Amino acid sequence: MKDVHAAAQQGYAVDAGRYARGRPEYPAALEGWLRERLGLQAGATVVDVGAGTGKFTKLVAATEAQTLAVEPVDAMREQLARSLAAVQALAGSAEALPLEDGSVDAVVCAQAFHWFATEAALAEMHRVLRPGGRLGLVWNVRDESVDWVARITEIITPLEGDVPRFYKGDWRRPFDAGSFFELPAPEVFAYQHVGTPQAVVVDRIMSVSFIAALAPAGKARVQAALQELVDSHPALRGRQEVAFPYRTEAYCCTRRP
Repeated sequence: MKDVHAAAQQGYAVDAGRYARGRPEYPAALEGWLRERLGLQAGATVVDVGAGTGKFTKLVAATEAQTLAVEPVDAMREQLARSLAAVQALAGSAEALPLEDGSVDAVVCAQAFHWFATEAALAEMHRVLRPGGRLGLVWNVRDESVDWVARITEIITPLEGDVPRFYKGDWRRPFDAGSFFELPAPEVFAYQHVGTPQAVVVDRIMSVSFIAALAPAGKARVQAALQELVDSHPALRGRQEVAFPYRTEAYCCTRRP
């Protein structure tokens, strides 16, 4: 199996439970997108690569397509297997998929492709897809036009180091050669993660890979800063329920022959 970035291996393995609790779901409209753009339906086969604890896999399985999930981090894969018994959870990575050539109709990656954005990964996804298959890439992106969301970014960004991030755009580079897939403009969906401030702010941000991988003292400082934000910002202070705003970007990539 190919190496997994240390922040992902350590951060996601340390607290997969918090990841499962804190991470947002996805817009319900994405189920229609999966059906219409990727052709997911009964009789089709799809693999969710970098499936994590199964947040997106659950939506994929709702299309009634035969759903496989590939996840390299044991703790995450175990969470997925417990919650989605009908999904076959496989150990593997984007550059070493445990699947036969031309064996699936679609590959999906949600909140994950930036971790393994290489030409080798695209070549491997191209290999397992049947002719005419599609690659679907999905990200929930924080809406930083909201001031308290922007403040969260200010708290955590100095700690990210060399961790791959969606906003940096490096994940686009493997598409530049045009050898395996065409990358279209995204379809964008509005989404709100609704819950207690503890769940949608504190647990969500503490589940970020490079935050979860910090030493205990570093994690305590981040959690204290987030708690101070929740306790002091007028949009969050004293609220039993808050709505964390996102936009969800979805890319349906065409497989080249």
